[in-house]
Amino acid sequence: MTGASPSLADVLRPVKHVLLDFDGPICSVFAGLPAPEVAQRLRLSLLAAGEQALASSTTEADPLALLRLIAETHPDLTSATDSALASLETEAVLISRPNPGAESVLRACETSRRTVSMVSNNSGAAIQAYLEDQRLDRFVTGVFGRIPGDPASMKPSPRLLLDAMEAVGSKPEQCIFIGDAARDVEAGRAAGVATIGYANKPGKDVMLSAAGAIFVVSSMQIIANSLNESREP
Repeated sequence: MTGASPSLADVLRPVKHVLLDFDGPICSVFAGLPAPEVAQRLRLSLLAAGEQALASSTTEADPLALLRLIAETHPDLTSATDSALASLETEAVLISRPNPGAESVLRACETSRRTVSMVSNNSGAAIQAYLEDQRLDRFVTGVFGRIPGDPASMKPSPRLLLDAMEAVGSKPEQCIFIGDAARDVEAGRAAGVATIGYANKPGKDVMLSAAGAIFVVSSMQIIANSLNESREP
């Protein structure tokens, strides 16, 4: 964890609404169904539907980046591609790897009477399927995945964060965002929300700090402990 003063518990004390990224902080979405396989299956689904494969997409291994690419070069295929990806994501999350500290964070939010919204570039349907499968849905007030057919809604755009805050009537200063990528920090900054970086891989601590995360932690359990420490008596 970076930063000595104020403590993470001090930063979290005024927070009423926790905004959580999904892939990383909650689970490793493509641990069971690898991202390159998802990207390849997405391309094959387009070919099966009679759509010409995009020459520039044949080496793209990130399915979300592939969705952006198709939206930019063949906007008429965006809706079909997004729908196919959402189905693959739903398949992936049901065999994903849960983050051991994720449930602790959700329970700490419940205990400290904080609301939680999932804010993710992943499909909202896939996120909801995971939460229900893991019996975590009762801890979550709202799910804000990418807008179907609109990849521009994905972070680093602040749109999903703004939608999540509007839904519960919260102000940026009452919120904290937790994410594991520079784009999360950028989206938080654009929405006026401070971001805690979750460094789940070597080198991410430097990247997240450079992007402007107010704290960087290596474990979600650290956040859970600080949420409990900062709760009102």
